[in-house]
Amino acid sequence: MIERLKQIISQMGLSDRAFSIKCGIAQNTLSRQLSGAREVSLTTICAVLDKCPEISAEWLMRGKGEMLLTSEQPTEAEDRMNKLIDTITFQQDTIKNLQARIKELEAELIINRQKNIG
Repeated sequence: MIERLKQIISQMGLSDRAFSIKCGIAQNTLSRQLSGAREVSLTTICAVLDKCPEISAEWLMRGKGEMLLTSEQPTEAEDRMNKLIDTITFQQDTIKNLQARIKELEAELIINRQKNIG
């Protein structure tokens, strides 16, 4: 079960600390459980399943089936959030490209000024 917990944390792209905060589990408790120093508690299992509804309880507890429930569809709010993140990422890339183009044009302008002066 420890390896499956580690897979969930990795799948979510979170640090152990961020995952413990998300699930409402004390950081030191989760760390001891992940290291094998303590058994994974029922409280931890319930917290993970409560805060991560896309995770299969059968997979987490027994290791059977797939980690993610295939029938879980993103909620409207999650879908909207994902679209916003995609839009923000696209806008950031656009801004980065425009800033690079501005620098190129400024360099060309300086070169043209120098040619006109000389």
